[in-house]
Amino acid sequence: MTDPATAALWPGDGERTEAARRLLLAAVDSFARRGYHATTTRDIATAAGMSPAALYIHYPSKAALLAEISRTGHRATLELVERAEAAGADPVERMRALAESFTVWHARGHTVGRIVNNELHALPEEDFAAVAELRIRIEETVLRIIADGAAAGLFRVPDQRTAARAVTSLGIDVSRWYTERSSESPEELGRRYGQLVLRMLGAPDARIGD
Repeated sequence: MTDPATAALWPGDGERTEAARRLLLAAVDSFARRGYHATTTRDIATAAGMSPAALYIHYPSKAALLAEISRTGHRATLELVERAEAAGADPVERMRALAESFTVWHARGHTVGRIVNNELHALPEEDFAAVAELRIRIEETVLRIIADGAAAGLFRVPDQRTAARAVTSLGIDVSRWYTERSSESPEELGRRYGQLVLRMLGAPDARIGD
């Protein structure tokens, strides 16, 4: 069954046909259960209640479905880190907001999160390049906040780019293990990860909270 966070990535808003939306959601479920390489177009079409021939009306291949899933997931992630960057002038609170929202997204959308990160190298070259550019923009956004915090004497890290990659890696890894049966809600996990990230960056104890 498709989780609400996954369905929210492709709302029934008229941007695509309902059949195309069903195929995307079916592809997410199929890739999550079987893995990209073990999934066939017939698996996806059947899960969407369609014939394999009908799938090709909307998508030329399962690679095209993976590409749209990956682009959509990465664009959603970029939007949330950009919102955090624009949330105010204080680098500590901007980083807290980023770490919390990044963690919550990967907990709620853990199914898509696993696919877009685990199946990245299954993308065709042109689609891989487009997604790689989105990933660079995400990392650069995180890096700018760290640089601002370091310039203000609020963060103490030996290498800012490595720190930026560590911040994103923490959130991404949530999608690997989080399920609806996890003991913590996405919001509680986000709060704890926000504190963890600030400690990792060397923020003053008084600014981190309990």
